Amino acid sequence: MNSTKNSLLVVLFACFLWSCEQNQEARRPLSQASGSFMKKSIERNKKLVASEEDRIQAVIKKNTGIEFLASKKGYWYHFSKRNMLDTLTPKKGDVAFYDYEVKDLKGNIIYTKEETQPQTYYVDKQNIMMGLRDGIKLMRKKETFVFLFPSHMGYGYHGDNKKIGTNTPLLCTVTLRNFMSEAELKKQEILKAKALLKQQTIAKDTLNQ
Repeated sequence: MNSTKNSLLVVLFACFLWSCEQNQEARRPLSQASGSFMKKSIERNKKLVASEEDRIQAVIKKNTGIEFLASKKGYWYHFSKRNMLDTLTPKKGDVAFYDYEVKDLKGNIIYTKEETQPQTYYVDKQNIMMGLRDGIKLMRKKETFVFLFPSHMGYGYHGDNKKIGTNTPLLCTVTLRNFMSEAELKKQEILKAKALLKQQTIAKDTLNQ
């Protein structure tokens, strides 16, 4: 009886090992397919980037009187208005105040400054367009830059789910109105709150007289 039971256990264990090997074999094609998909995806992205760079270079060549500089992050920019008196630029821990306008590469307006409204950006702490996230740190107070962003520095494959479509390179005109440290901004906000409270107190006392 024990011999039969042991034999049965051996057979079941052998079946278990055989099943594991079969499952491993069955998974191999999935891994190979995944690798093939990744290679094709990388090739598509390379072609997309090259195509967008060609379109951007066409814009640069068309504007012969304007010098565009290539950034290390894969976008281009032009100094539309410079500030040669200041040397500081925004860094992490600062708050930047800026306006911007967005166009496509043909010059068609996507968003006006009125639509985007004045922006307040906590540098490197908020999720904004990748190109702007980097480009703002090149700017000095009161400067205006024109940026040419390939789609991977803009809104990428998904667009912004509003007016900017999939894989859309962008021309952005940005004015950095001001920037300051977060501590300075907090200090100013406290002073404004105190001033407002004082005004409200005076107004209340005047009414009670």
